[in-house]
Formats: sequence, structure tokens, C-alpha cells
Amino acid sequence: MQLKQIARDALLRPLQAVSGIVERRHTLPILANVLLEQKDGKLHVTATDLEMQITAVSDLPGKDGQSTTVGARKLQDLLRALPDDATVNVDATGGKMTVRAGRSRFNLQTLAASDYPRISVGQEQLQTLTLPQRDFRSLLKLAEFAMAQQDIRYYLNGMLLVVDQASLQAVATDGHRLSWASLAIDGNYTRQEVILPRKTVLELSKLLDDSDTPLTIDILANQARFRFGNVELVSKVVDGKFPDYNRVIPTGHGKHIELDRATLLSALQRASILSNEKFRGVRLVLGDEQLRIICTNSEQEEAEEELPIGYSGDALDIGFNITYLLDVLSNVQGDKVNFAFGDANSSALVTLPERDDYKYVVMPMRI
Repeated sequence: MQLKQIARDALLRPLQAVSGIVERRHTLPILANVLLEQKDGKLHVTATDLEMQITAVSDLPGKDGQSTTVGARKLQDLLRALPDDATVNVDATGGKMTVRAGRSRFNLQTLAASDYPRISVGQEQLQTLTLPQRDFRSLLKLAEFAMAQQDIRYYLNGMLLVVDQASLQAVATDGHRLSWASLAIDGNYTRQEVILPRKTVLELSKLLDDSDTPLTIDILANQARFRFGNVELVSKVVDGKFPDYNRVIPTGHGKHIELDRATLLSALQRASILSNEKFRGVRLVLGDEQLRIICTNSEQEEAEEELPIGYSGDALDIGFNITYLLDVLSNVQGDKVNFAFGDANSSALVTLPERDDYKYVVMPMRI
């Protein structure tokens, strides 16, 4: 395989798009590599972890049919370390790849492209939808922080995507809190649910642009495919039954308060400095015209913040994990947030004023 007199960035850009999924620790040595292939007059760069596969295409002409695999991180680090305007020559023959730039020369080991494991894309395409990258990226951001990490209930270590008529919904929960976001989309789709693995969600969040350029989502039999820009990401979906999120979202809570999001976020951030490092508990004490935020720790230290609010109902003293409150306030947009409470043993509902496309449920904790 030969690439002559190419700009450093023309090779580095597709490499950076795909190498995020390359595992540092792996059972198969070839999974540390990326696959480089020349086809249709372009260079295709592919990485996989056997659950997900990303291919990025670069306009680098070469002889079609040439291919090899090389260490993803090493090649990326070498290219990054070269000057921005460097011109690079690549020559891969006989188990080695030589990369030359100016007076620098590097020899890297390669493995045969024929041994590279590929995810074959399912032929049974169930539904396809197209929307701006920006919209889908912000939908992911509103739910991804509530995904579980390494939960024994493996279906919680991911995000539920629901296509239903003219809406696309994202739901994530770790059993202690739940984040639900909805987005209006063009079209009228049959209701369908897929659970995307955690790693796929985080990778998409990283790769998608904050722009109106289109993203195409193909829902396949047991996969999901995302195509945007010069990137194609194919992921297996989690085989499992996601909990019924509608039953978790409380209705009919009688205690309502509206707060300035930035003010509440700052107060909680200050109070969290003195929260118990292990339990991360915070007390919200709701009284006449005021909300008190109280954190204590095992060294008998205490933080107390007072916020004026328009509230004159029954008093309430309720505890939460402060991280769960900080997460939602950091990820939603808008000046104001609404909180709805039942009693000290009921979960709280966080929503945005005048909007019904976002709901966040957080379970109370005993403090």
C-alpha cells in the first residue's frame, strides 16, 4: 500500500474519528490496529471492538484494492507529533509500514488485512430516519449522563431510543434516576425501540457536529447504523427489555417550585464541597418563600445555602444524591427549572418551564 506526498491531516483526521473505540487491553492483537483500505479512489479507515465498527473516508487517491492494518494509537501519535503542515509518504509492504516526513522515518509493524474482523451490516433494514446532527447530539446529551455503568442489569448500561410516529425519544436510567428527552422529527414512523450500548452513545456524542448537516439512522434487525459526514458507525444493539419508563415518571405531585438554573447549580456546587464523599447526600428543606440546601460530612462540617422561592405550601425535608442534581442542572439548557415534589419518600420530577420534551426523575435518599 502506498500513499505519496499527502498532507498529514488528510490521514490524521479519519484516524482520529475511528481510533476512540480501539481498546487499550484486548484479547486479539489485531483489535489494536486500524484497517486501511483503498477503494473507489478513496482511503477507508476502519476500527472495531467487535461490538461497534467505525469507518471514516478520506479523499486520498491510491490504487484500489490495496489494504493493510497498523497500530491505531502509534500511527495517530506519530502523525500528531509531526508539524501541522508536514507532507507524509506511507509505504506498507512485507509486514512493515514505513512513514516518512521530511527527515523523519518510522517503521511500524503491520498485520494482514484479510485477518481483520469486520462487523457485517445486516441486510434487513427496518426503518431509516434523517435529522440534523445537532438535534441528535443534544438529545443524547440530555439523557446519556443517567446511563448506568457496569450494572449487572446489562440493559441499563446503555440508552433506549424510541422512534414513534413523528418523535424520537432517548431514555436512560441507572435505577436511581431517569432522564427522558423527546425530539420532533419529520415523518411518520412505526413505533420501535432499540437499546444502544453505553460506549456507542458516548462515541456518537463525541463524533457528531454541532451543525445542521444531516445524520442518517438506519435501524436494522439487531444493529443500528449512523451515517454522517465521512463517517459510518455500525453498532450492535443490546438484547434486553428496558424498564417501563412511563411508570417511573411521577404525576400529580403537589409541591411545585421554579428556580433559576444557574443560581441553584452554583449553590449546589458550593454545598457539595462539604458533602459526605461516600454518600454524596444533600438535604433540600422547603419552607415558606425559601429553599434551604444543607450538606454535612463525617468531620461534622456543614454547608448551608438559602434561596428565595415563590412557595407557600406544606414544608418538606427531603434528601438526594447531590451528584444526580448537579448532573441534570449542568446538562439541560434554559434559565429556569421546575421541581415537583410529593413527600419525603417520593421521587422528585425536574422539568423545564413551558416545555414537555424533557423529564428527569430522581429518587430520594435517607440522610
